[in-house]
Amino acid sequence: MKTKCLIIDDEPLARDLMRSHIEKLENFEICAECGDAMKALQELHKHKIDLMFMDIQMPQITGVEFLKTLKNPPKVIITTAYREYALDGFELDVVDYLLKPITFERFLKSINKYYQASQDEVVNVQPAAVSNGTSEEAFIYVKENKKVVKVHLNEILYVEGLSEYVQIYTSEKKIITKTSMTNMADKLPDNNFIRIHKSFIVSLSKIEAFTSNSIEVPGKELPIGRSYKNSVLEVLQVQG
Repeated sequence: MKTKCLIIDDEPLARDLMRSHIEKLENFEICAECGDAMKALQELHKHKIDLMFMDIQMPQITGVEFLKTLKNPPKVIITTAYREYALDGFELDVVDYLLKPITFERFLKSINKYYQASQDEVVNVQPAAVSNGTSEEAFIYVKENKKVVKVHLNEILYVEGLSEYVQIYTSEKKIITKTSMTNMADKLPDNNFIRIHKSFIVSLSKIEAFTSNSIEVPGKELPIGRSYKNSVLEVLQVQG
């Protein structure tokens, strides 16, 4: 699976150089290029972006200001001609800070940092079995500590988000992995799982009861978030 990239820079020559660097990497794909943060926001709504290469000095709002407005931003590598902005970038937990002009060697160091920052996330999804029309054989691999753990989708009760981590609950165990709820929601199939709250994703097959405000799975009652209520109840009522 290729890493989806977004380039944000108001200087065409800077975008050209970054594009040239990225295109040398077989596993990276440029989804869009933007000259300002407003256009970048539109692209983030259109594409599932894994990595942004973002300048700081841009029209309207700076890259740092833009990053602060994003609730679940992709990973970010800052590109700028101004060394004094480095502290701002690292306080926002960016992957790296590249000072222009950016050599390919220095660019590759940032890519290695990106891989390092991503190593604790969900690493693979096995497609659902199609021979019998069920998803009983479907599973994901997640990284827990230094191990890669297989989790069968039909064993998951619910997923809970905790800052930079998520907890995957099954009837037998709890698995903690470093990733975002947005990333986890993207990895789990929509026909088997539903996000009911900013902090909870539930297996549809494990729901035992529900009200307009909560959902019950074995051993746990989970709240339905206000902004998720209409879509959640619509799905549950159709299934019922």
